[in-house]
Amino acid sequence: MRHWDVAVRSGARLGEGPTWDAAEARLIWVDILTCRVHTYDPATGRRTVMVTEQHVGAAKPRAGGGLVVNLRDGVGAYDAGGAYSWLAHEAVPGRRGNDAAVAPDGALWAGTMRYDEAAGGGTLARIAPDGSAEPALSDVTVSNGIGWSPDGRLMYYIDTPTRRIDVFDAGDAVGTAAKVVPTRRAFVEVEEGAGFPDGLCVDAEGAVWVALWDGGQVRRYTPDGALDRTIELPVRRPTACAFGGSDLTDLFITTAQEDPPRHPLEGSVLVVPGAGRGLEQPAFAG
Repeated sequence: MRHWDVAVRSGARLGEGPTWDAAEARLIWVDILTCRVHTYDPATGRRTVMVTEQHVGAAKPRAGGGLVVNLRDGVGAYDAGGAYSWLAHEAVPGRRGNDAAVAPDGALWAGTMRYDEAAGGGTLARIAPDGSAEPALSDVTVSNGIGWSPDGRLMYYIDTPTRRIDVFDAGDAVGTAAKVVPTRRAFVEVEEGAGFPDGLCVDAEGAVWVALWDGGQVRRYTPDGALDRTIELPVRRPTACAFGGSDLTDLFITTAQEDPPRHPLEGSVLVVPGAGRGLEQPAFAG
């Protein structure tokens, strides 16, 4: 039985980072390698595209309007009028920004990776609303999915080649990198042959949903790490998932193209209506 529909038919090369912007009632997602930030309003079907000057790993709404973006050379911000400024600029040859997520306290946790995916060439950092950057992990290969439990006390994280979803103790106030990182431990390990964990989101029951790159699936794991739902997809490379819609019950899934493409829906945004109930995602406080 088919559980998914097509939300946005698109030929994105590397669709990623779906985020529901509650203030604007729209989905935000990126096509990393074509430097594009997309928006989609499910109620009206309206779509917009903004082109960035660098590869864009993630784009999230800002509390005062505009977007915070994780680019090739660091994290920057567009204001409500479209003007751009750097928040944390650190250009490293051969490296780019990848997935990012806004914590309950309004800080951005932003990851990087090398274009050649060299082991240990990526990072994870916490970007405070004032733009100050606090390094968290410096030995990451492909920094990917980030999310928090409903009470904010746990932070989930993926370094894709490890095949694991890890979990950190974030504490009452979400936690700084210095406090969170030493508590890192495995939450789930994806078995060989099932694909690689990529982007994730957490639902209102505290379960973790993860897209499996080269696995053609999105999975739901309960808070104790048990697999309790698998959604089979028509494409092999789902990249990330996020709950959205007016009641946060629709699961949106970004996808990437294979080379050469094998299915006409590669690069499109899929949706699983009524998949569960998500958590409203905070906007970046800077």
